[in-house]
Amino acid sequence: MKGSHIRFLLFLISCFIGAGCANIVPPAGGKKDVKPPKLLAVDPPDSMLNTRVNKIEMHFNEFINVSNAAAEVQVSPLLPFPLNVVAVGKRVTVKIPDSLLQTNTTYRVSFGKSIRDLHEDNPFKEYTYTFSTGSYFDSLLLNGVVIDAATGLPDSGVIISLYNASKSDSAVVRERPVYISHTVAGGAFSIKGLPGRSFRIYALKDGNNNLMYDGGNEKIAFIDSVVIPVDSEGAPIVLKTFMEETHDTALQKKPSVVKQNGIKSRKSEAAASGDGLLYTVAVDTADKKKRTVDVTKPLVITFNKAFDSIRANRIYLSYDSAGISVEAAFTADTDTVKREVLLLHTVWKENALYTLRLLKGFVKDTAGNEPMPSKFIFRTKNDDDYGKLQVNIQAKYKSNKYLLMIVHDKDTIYQKPVGDTIVRLNKLQPGGYGMRIIADENENGKWDTGDLFEKRQPELVIPFTGDLQLKAGWENVMDFETKKRSKGDIKGMSDGGSPQKRDKADRN
Repeated sequence: MKGSHIRFLLFLISCFIGAGCANIVPPAGGKKDVKPPKLLAVDPPDSMLNTRVNKIEMHFNEFINVSNAAAEVQVSPLLPFPLNVVAVGKRVTVKIPDSLLQTNTTYRVSFGKSIRDLHEDNPFKEYTYTFSTGSYFDSLLLNGVVIDAATGLPDSGVIISLYNASKSDSAVVRERPVYISHTVAGGAFSIKGLPGRSFRIYALKDGNNNLMYDGGNEKIAFIDSVVIPVDSEGAPIVLKTFMEETHDTALQKKPSVVKQNGIKSRKSEAAASGDGLLYTVAVDTADKKKRTVDVTKPLVITFNKAFDSIRANRIYLSYDSAGISVEAAFTADTDTVKREVLLLHTVWKENALYTLRLLKGFVKDTAGNEPMPSKFIFRTKNDDDYGKLQVNIQAKYKSNKYLLMIVHDKDTIYQKPVGDTIVRLNKLQPGGYGMRIIADENENGKWDTGDLFEKRQPELVIPFTGDLQLKAGWENVMDFETKKRSKGDIKGMSDGGSPQKRDKADRN
């Protein structure tokens, strides 16, 4: 009996222990650590003169991690090789090949956001370590702004490169610069700690991060003279980035169209793989009362592969007029860029119910495939589905040397010389628009880009910086005027306008 009591007692104790373990609640967590690591000491000390530093040790108050050091950690002036940056525990070690250091030169090692605490990834921001191999620190600077030449607006994500003035322009394509900096918000830049000598300055949209200009899709900017650093912020340097024009005219050739016996045919490449010729028509047939088709554009028929010939007599387009079906005159051709797209051009009636009949054999591909016939019924838009725009332009721009350019969704919808101080446009799609004036110096009717080696700057673009949002059924009146600039503004940056809007009811 005594043994059974003991076993029962042990059983109860184990149950209580198990229940207690099951109900253990972990302690509530505290606030998330958002504090950056704190630098406790650096060896050798910052701002040393007459020193060729070959190793920097930084001690922090918590465990540290280094990320993306190749991009974030930079030394100025640049060295031929990246620095060796390693984090161990609470210490960061930077090794510098001192044999590459120049005499009487100030070096600045900037860490960007590479140093972070190990647990919460909080960055130790924007720390710069400075030393000089001479008896003084270089303290001059250059400042300015970068503008996208094609739009006239500030450019971002741009590298500012300095080369010794003795270098030719070809240096930017074959060697790395001496000093670099990056643009900040608004395209502004500042390069500090420069010596008192002349430089050539460039702005580069560096696509492959090699710090050199490779042409192609990279943008470049230059000025026509050398620059000399100053001891305080002076007149800003304005750099206008541009993409050089490609001279490969083969890409600009349009395929020929030959008309034979009323049929337009085109020599095409081999048809895409797969059997059959399938297509879609860019119309909404779900609701005959819904106005969907744009009366300012052709009707688009897209195929799954390029086709070889068009038989316009197998296509019928008609509209309803007081219950009577009226045949609409049209022309059919292939898009000059997308050879699998068929375009039907006609003078659309507004708010009209249209019927499109595509009979068998209306197109063929090189293998003789024909698409299936079909019928589409749809309605066109009317005037109230579009916005109207009136642009009031200052008289000083009334000249063939100035072009007004209006864009929507990256498409240029208007580009003509400013022949009057008032420009009116109708039937514009609702949405956001951009507007600018081009100083067309050679009067060729378009914006001309620059050329680095020909020392040709891109043509000036004056941007409209106001809000240009068009609403359906509204007449939008915009004043394209040059804003008054404050003392600190940079010429050519802040042209813009003030928007006004009038509802349809207010037009009379």
